[in-house]
Amino acid sequence: MSFFSLQGIFTRPLQDSVLEWVAEVQGLKDSLWEGAVLQLTLTYSEKYNDVPPTVRFNTIPFHPNVDQYSGRPCIDFLDNPEEWKEKLTISNILLAIQVMLSNPVTENAVNAEAAEMLKNNMPLYRQMVMQCVRNSLHPEGIRRISFEDYHRTWAKIATSKARDHFKDSYPKFIGNCSSWKAKNEKGTGDADEDA
Repeated sequence: MSFFSLQGIFTRPLQDSVLEWVAEVQGLKDSLWEGAVLQLTLTYSEKYNDVPPTVRFNTIPFHPNVDQYSGRPCIDFLDNPEEWKEKLTISNILLAIQVMLSNPVTENAVNAEAAEMLKNNMPLYRQMVMQCVRNSLHPEGIRRISFEDYHRTWAKIATSKARDHFKDSYPKFIGNCSSWKAKNEKGTGDADEDA
C-alpha cells in the first residue's frame, strides 16, 4: 500500500525506516516512456534537509540522464548541493524524475551511448526505450548485466555501429553531468559505497 500517490507516482517507506523509501514512477502519457513503471529507491541521511537524498533507479532505464551502472539520475538539485533547496519534497524529486524521462538532455549526458543514439539513430533509441518499458512491467525477469555484455549484444543487432573511439572515450562523459562524480574523483565528496 502506498504512503502517498500522485498522478503516476507511488511511494512508501521501506520497512519501518523513514530514511529509506521505494517509489514507482510511471512514464508520462504521449511520451516514449508511456506505460513504463520504473522503481526507484530514495535514501535520506541524518543531514536531511540540508542535503538531498540519494536517488537510484532499481529498474535502470536506457536514458541519457541516468547512469547505466548505478541507476543515479542526473538532476541538478540532486547532484549539486548549491542547487538543493530545503523546501524540495519527495514529490518534487519524483515529479522532476518523471519529467526528465520524457525530456532527455543530450549535452553532458551520463549515458553517452543513449545520448549519441538519441541524436543520430532515433529509431534504434525508440526501440531501446520500448524494450525498457516492456521490461519495467516484468521486473522479476530482469537480470543485471555488465555494460560490456550489453554493448556487445546491442552492437551486433544495431543497424548502425558505435564508433570505436566513442566506446574508448565513454568514461570521460560520465563525469561531465554530475558534480558528485568530480568530487569523488578528487576525494572531496563521499564516495558511493556501491559504485
